[in-house]
Amino acid sequence: MHQVKIAAFVLCAATAAGQAAAQAKPAPAKAAPSAGSIPPASADGNVIDSIAVVVNDEVITRNEVAARVRSIEQRMKGQNAQMPEAADLQRQVVEAMIVERAQFQLAKEMGVRAVDDSQLDRAITRIAEQQKLSVQDMRNAMEKDGMPFAAFREEIRNEITMQRLREHEVDNKIQISDAEVDTYLAAEQAAAVDKVEVNIAQILVRIPENSSPEQIAARKARADEVSRQLRVGGDFAKIAGTYSDAPDALAGGAIGWRDPDRLPPIFAEALSKLKPGQSTPVIKSTAGFHILKLVDKRSLAASDEKTIVQQTHVRHIMFKVSPTMTAEAAKKKLTELKERLDNKAAKFEDLARQFSNDASATKGGDLGWLFPGDAVPEFETAMAALKPGEISGVVETPYGIHLIEVLERKSEDQSKEKKRNAARQVIRDRKLAEATEEWQRQVRDRAYVEFRDEK
Repeated sequence: MHQVKIAAFVLCAATAAGQAAAQAKPAPAKAAPSAGSIPPASADGNVIDSIAVVVNDEVITRNEVAARVRSIEQRMKGQNAQMPEAADLQRQVVEAMIVERAQFQLAKEMGVRAVDDSQLDRAITRIAEQQKLSVQDMRNAMEKDGMPFAAFREEIRNEITMQRLREHEVDNKIQISDAEVDTYLAAEQAAAVDKVEVNIAQILVRIPENSSPEQIAARKARADEVSRQLRVGGDFAKIAGTYSDAPDALAGGAIGWRDPDRLPPIFAEALSKLKPGQSTPVIKSTAGFHILKLVDKRSLAASDEKTIVQQTHVRHIMFKVSPTMTAEAAKKKLTELKERLDNKAAKFEDLARQFSNDASATKGGDLGWLFPGDAVPEFETAMAALKPGEISGVVETPYGIHLIEVLERKSEDQSKEKKRNAARQVIRDRKLAEATEEWQRQVRDRAYVEFRDEK
């Protein structure tokens, strides 16, 4: 679809594969099917349904494959993308469906919670907002391009489920030490070079887990053939659709703009030697053999600007709304307390200890120093309007009914902390990319996969 960019949500909400697989039957995964193993859909989409692939204890039918192929063909045509050969497209689709099915089985085994309709509606609303469309306008655009909106909803539901699984299996296991951050910042300062971003694409020839030397040699030969075709002028996007085992194969291998620091060092080093339009030699990683293309690069102006952030020292008295304390009753009581404070008939901290319903009551309602964004918008707006020493009127937030007093304010340079947080994120992204690729490979390789010949 040219109007609606689903991939943007998939990547960031987010970017497009094991306990369940490890418990499957101990038969070895079979090789990918030949071009004729699963016939492509006919022009009218009529395929007699039968089992195409068995993945652990579930099946993928030929009609499911045909429907997915048609959907991707429509999307690629709408984006004017380079189409691979029909057999290659189908092989990529089947492999993607195998990885997807194995991951869903693992999610089920791990007890990943289901995505309910209200959560799904909120996610779809965010996608529409990113495209500067209403949900209805986005739906109309999709259906005009031939994609049923119900199918889109299930695609997003599935992607959220997969995101939750990856968070459980990969994201939450990433650890970054202060020493790593220190080392990164020292290296960045020593380099003293202009920062750049690179737009890259990749072709991955995957090495299955526990491959024999002969199997590894065969995969290397396949990667070398890809490299040869590129050297004689082959189209990278089309070759990616034909040969790549990566999830982005059907997008021409496109990965997009990346900070080189967030790439595995071996990739960043190889790309640093290229000019836009050039491709790397074959690079070996734990996942397989890679060929990267430097599509473009751009300079990023270095910034040493200070980041001045205003902090507010604040305290409050809060009543939680409950069956025994209605909102009206809470507002009335806080209005009475405000009058006592205005008349100097009581101290704020004493009233907070006596009446406040939250954990800060024991500290006289003191919430400490708050940064912008630490409080809910209603609280922050009321707090920002106060001068030190002033007490607000009654303020209602999702947490309850409040009186707020600002004690003092200060502004601090957060540049150092900002740089450390940015460095931590760079290191995390680098580790996460490597760990996710390795995890996806393990889920696929541990699955029992049986390709069924058409009868």
